[in-house]
Amino acid sequence: LSSFTFCKCFSFSYFRMLTRTPSVVAQVFLLLSIVLVITIAVIQINRQQILSPGLKYGIVFDAGSSRTTVYVYEWPAEKENDTGVVSQTFKCNVKGPGISSYESNPGALAKPFDDCLNKVKEKIPVYLHKNTSVYLGATAGMRLLRLQNETAANEVLASVQNYFRAQPFEFRGAQIITGPEEGLYGWITANYLMGNFLERNLWRTWVHPYKKETMGALDLGGASTQISFIPEDSQEKFNSTLQVKLYGYNYNVYTHSFQCYGRDEAEKRLLALLLQKSNSSSNVYNPCYPQNYSTALTMKYFSGSLCTQSLRPANYYPNRLVNFHGTGDPGLCQAMVSLLFNLTACRGREDCLFNGIHQPKVKGNFVAFSGFYYTINALNLSGHFSLADFNSSMWFFCSRSWAQLQLMLPKFEELYARSYCFSANFIYYLLVHGYSFDAETWPQIRFQKEVGNSSIAWSLGYMLSLTNMIPAEGKLIQLPLKPSLFVGLLIFLTATALLCLLFLVYLCIVSRNQKNISHVEHVFIPE
Repeated sequence: LSSFTFCKCFSFSYFRMLTRTPSVVAQVFLLLSIVLVITIAVIQINRQQILSPGLKYGIVFDAGSSRTTVYVYEWPAEKENDTGVVSQTFKCNVKGPGISSYESNPGALAKPFDDCLNKVKEKIPVYLHKNTSVYLGATAGMRLLRLQNETAANEVLASVQNYFRAQPFEFRGAQIITGPEEGLYGWITANYLMGNFLERNLWRTWVHPYKKETMGALDLGGASTQISFIPEDSQEKFNSTLQVKLYGYNYNVYTHSFQCYGRDEAEKRLLALLLQKSNSSSNVYNPCYPQNYSTALTMKYFSGSLCTQSLRPANYYPNRLVNFHGTGDPGLCQAMVSLLFNLTACRGREDCLFNGIHQPKVKGNFVAFSGFYYTINALNLSGHFSLADFNSSMWFFCSRSWAQLQLMLPKFEELYARSYCFSANFIYYLLVHGYSFDAETWPQIRFQKEVGNSSIAWSLGYMLSLTNMIPAEGKLIQLPLKPSLFVGLLIFLTATALLCLLFLVYLCIVSRNQKNISHVEHVFIPE
């Protein structure tokens, strides 16, 4: 009996000794697995880095009446309040005239475009080419061509589309934008660059400026001119009011575009008017041209346009030459320019511009760009100045001879130099008698070409509006461990913990059964 009892006790003790070591090991592994799972999860969450998804690019071809300009814009892919924080990174002037001049040979458009587009390809990373959108917006030159010859306008646009479909970029179409759209986009550009929509705060984040007023925009192109601003009563509805939403805010903008009141078309109308009033059909005196300057122009050059159709002479021969002789008479020049404006159509109404067009009273500060700036710059003026200073500079400039102008102008080009006097008088009459700026409000106009590295042009506003329709990309999250490695470790450690737990349960059950057997044997041992 004693030997039997001894054997049983020895076997039970031996079993406990064997099971104790694996139990300790399993508990250690279980604890380590739990600790590692928690540690890895905490590190993965707290040490993650939020990265920008990078940049997006957009290309806009500004197909104006006198030339085409290419702009490249970029913006963060995640955007800001549904509108991209856009900046201009490149600009290129396409050689040659505007695309409307290719009406008789649309296929010739490709070569001038190539030079600029090849430079654009170098500015944008190759891997982003296929995701970069290209837009072409044509303005008043093409608007006039469409009115004059719709078939020719369509052929020009078709040629543009064929050209871009062969390029690596994502072509989004060529369209003729309306005059009000051109004015609105110019207003957006001006206010965006002036920081009236967004500004960086102390924490370097973009915020909406507190109670910051917007600026009006004055744009002078080759075939049309635009005025855009928010009136005193922005809720009052005008026929020319457009609503735009930018960075989460709505704006009601009054904008109007005057077709045929661009600098080039207005001058053609003046030349046609001078010919109409001249006693000679071959020699005409032009008070707006400098003294001692003469040039020969074809009738088609100044009378072939839709804008001069009403002034076209009965004996119109497109290729006939007309000699224009400059007299440099600023007073008579201004009197002739005034004939281009129909001020009687308003019949004394205060809310009327010219040609019977309704306009609210001008309010606040304005920025004048494009043709406005280039003319003012030729008069050796810039930024803000008084109406008196402008008049004295204009009078002095218009009194100079052709030889004197060649010495005065830092950059002398005949086509522009001969027309600056006309342009200055046209700007005076447009702003003072057309838009009703006076000696008090004139200094509120700032004549400016660009802000920083970005040109003030409708194309940037166009790109800003388009980014409303381009979906934002989510921010990229960079984790300390690759997702596949992280998931693999979690599965491995969790499985290890479960196996250890199951093993410990098994040992516990075995140990309990062994105790029960030992107890039963002890009860039935014979005495």
